Amino acid sequence: RAAQAITDGIVYFDFDKSDIKAESRDMLRQKAELMKAYPSIRVRIEGNCDERGTQEYNLALGERRAKAAYDYLVTLGVAPSQLEMVSYGKENPAVQGHNESAWSQNRRDDFRVIAH
Repeated sequence: RAAQAITDGIVYFDFDKSDIKAESRDMLRQKAELMKAYPSIRVRIEGNCDERGTQEYNLALGERRAKAAYDYLVTLGVAPSQLEMVSYGKENPAVQGHNESAWSQNRRDDFRVIAH
């Protein structure tokens, strides 16, 4: 159950941004509390971008997005050894489409439990 709760919830980002928005902070606090309660859980934070921009640019932006969530979770007391990061850039869209509705859902961090 804890593992499922950690994977629930996605952090979304504004265009060309990597800062954690206020509406994502409560969800990240809940993830942090669970991870602190279950120290054997390891999570991969997956940074993603919309299709605009070059592959190289989006890989770097996805990395900054994953790092923003990583840093926030560590600030909340999660052990760095419980976290890893990866950027998929624009290669892993959640939604297909060439408009703001699709793009806004693809600018995100996903959370995958990799050990528990």
